[in-house]
Amino acid sequence: QVCAQLCRRPCYCPWVPPHCPRGSPLVLDGCGCCKICARRLGEPCDFLNICDQSQGLVCDYSSAPAGTGGTCNFEDDEEGCEVNGRVYRDGEVFQPSCKIQCHCSDGGFTCIPLCQEDVRLPTPDCPYPRRVEIPGKCCPEWICEAQDQQLLRDARAVSPLLRHPCQEWGTEWSACSATCGLGFATRVSNQNRYCRLETQRRLCMVTPCPALPAAFPA
Repeated sequence: QVCAQLCRRPCYCPWVPPHCPRGSPLVLDGCGCCKICARRLGEPCDFLNICDQSQGLVCDYSSAPAGTGGTCNFEDDEEGCEVNGRVYRDGEVFQPSCKIQCHCSDGGFTCIPLCQEDVRLPTPDCPYPRRVEIPGKCCPEWICEAQDQQLLRDARAVSPLLRHPCQEWGTEWSACSATCGLGFATRVSNQNRYCRLETQRRLCMVTPCPALPAAFPA
């Protein structure tokens, strides 16, 4: 009945198809008659002005008054992910920033870092490595700082005038080297007086070792 009331035959379409905005393809209207621009996410829709089905959109009438049009929305909101005000489809891969890449799945999302968290320890040819932000590049990089610059930073690091003289950085503590009794864990950190990367160790004990059975008398 709706089709008979809204769709006229034969079709009368403009000679020149409409020029659609970017991201909105040309599709047949709800009558299957004329080509129109598919409505995008959040745009108004109705029987004639259909949503972009290639993006998984349908005309949602749930929040619209009776007898009025709806709004283009995903067929199942629970399968989408909303990040920073933008909705992504289930299975879509996106980058909220240049440093991380995320994957939308079952209404949630998981992210992986795109910048390497490598560690550069001091070497004879580079005794003072430092990780810095490079203008125009997303990920920080390691540079070899000159000794006089490092001595100046060392002086600032011990100065009582600076409340935060050194940006602390370090890896997580490794697993204990012994499964029972005393062992040691290691990490690489710059949390020291001179703000230099170094390998640090600390004692650890997962559980006490079981007592050895008493020797049988000869």
